[in-house]
Parts: sequence; C-alpha cells; structure tokens
Amino acid sequence: MEEQEVLAYVRATTRALQLSLDEARTQAVALHLGRTTALAQMLEAVQLLPEIEPAEVYRPAPFPSQEASP
Repeated sequence: MEEQEVLAYVRATTRALQLSLDEARTQAVALHLGRTTALAQMLEAVQLLPEIEPAEVYRPAPFPSQEASP
C-alpha cells in the first residue's frame, strides 16, 4: 500500500466512524498503520514448512472452587 493510499484510508475510515481527528493525528495514525501493514507483509512472505506446528491455543485452567480451600 502506498503512503497516500494509507492516508486516504485513514481519512475515509475516520469519516465513516464519525471520529474527529486533526491533521497531525491523522498523519500519525496513517504512519503507524503503514508500518503495521509492512510488518504484516513481511510475516506473510515467510514460507512455513509443513512440519512447523502452530502454537497451542491458550486455555485457562478452571477457577478453583471455594470447597477445595482448607
């Protein structure tokens, strides 16, 4: 995505969401979104081998019941 496209996207999104951003804040949001987009593109470019497994899904342990307390 080009810098001007990111800026246009931020402006359109702020209008659609009825957010009030001054030009400096709009530029800052566009800068950070552009950086995030570049990082995501680098991650997507990494070729993962079939033997690489995804991380486990976090499942919190059940909360201990009051009855189990001494």
